[in-house]
Amino acid sequence: MKAHNNNKGLAMKRHPLRCVLLSSALLLAPVIAAHAATTDKTIALSNNYAGNAWRQNMLTSWQQTTDKAVKTGVIASADSFTTGENQATEQAAQIQNLILQGYSAIVIDAASPTALNGAVKQACDAGIVVVSFDGVVTEPCAYRISMDFKQSGVDQMDFLAKKYPTGANVLEVRGLAGVSVDELIHSGIEAGAQKHPNLKIVGSVNGNWSQTAAQKAVAGVLPSLPKIDAVVTQGDDGYGAAQAFTAAGRPTPTIIFGNREEELSWWKKQKDATGYQSFSISSAPSISSLAFWVAQQLLDGKQMPHDLTSPAVSVTQDSLESSLKGVEKGGIVSQVYSVDDVAKLQATAAR
Repeated sequence: MKAHNNNKGLAMKRHPLRCVLLSSALLLAPVIAAHAATTDKTIALSNNYAGNAWRQNMLTSWQQTTDKAVKTGVIASADSFTTGENQATEQAAQIQNLILQGYSAIVIDAASPTALNGAVKQACDAGIVVVSFDGVVTEPCAYRISMDFKQSGVDQMDFLAKKYPTGANVLEVRGLAGVSVDELIHSGIEAGAQKHPNLKIVGSVNGNWSQTAAQKAVAGVLPSLPKIDAVVTQGDDGYGAAQAFTAAGRPTPTIIFGNREEELSWWKKQKDATGYQSFSISSAPSISSLAFWVAQQLLDGKQMPHDLTSPAVSVTQDSLESSLKGVEKGGIVSQVYSVDDVAKLQATAAR
């Protein structure tokens, strides 16, 4: 599949395979008959950001899934576009350009839950199916696929409450400001703090879901903070936080991770050396392939609810080593989705 240029001439670059789980298991996805009703349909991916491992793996998953779907005649094309800057205005313009290009469906990882609603409504009014995932939009005509990000924040605090029954000082490393995923996880952290009043949030920084940014942000705030017992994160920032503590000569706290290989490898090294205990949770980057199949099924005339919840993927102390075995360097623990999983999501939503 060859990526086309968007309205600002910014085509998404190809990204190498990062995760063995994707490369091996995607081959097992069921092949839909080439005479599917969607064989002449076109789908576009609108992505607002590609600056971390999760987004890179997400784009790889989309590429692998759609390449096979095009090759087997399920769909005519499934091009992907990434904006040059993480700006909602730029992504809105990108979506408007995709409308003009006449795509049958647009799949969106959104920069904002609300700022894209105007462009999304224009797409729906033009008869285009719109499926948002990960960073979802609130426009009623769009479909939304997302894990329960708020619950993932609560889960982090629940883990820490068990580990520190007498209380702990907690540093929160947030993601990209203004993005719905960041706001939802943060709301879960806040809910967890209310649930467990002995856990005190004593500082908060934005790590932008990036190891480099997280290390810099944590290093900048550490001198002003008391002893930190634990760090809650959002993914692709745990290893950076650990590096900041090491560089500052401060004791390593319990850091909650986001399933990235670098984070899990560091955790395993500490576990082998000192018995270090932690927990890791994240959305699977292959959710992009699930969003593709939802769009394809909608184009094929299938009915489904507008809100679908994908499962979180977690790694525990007991599953750490087995989880790492399936991930290449730079990859993320994930799971593979196929068209069959759409029906499972529908069944879950109907409960």
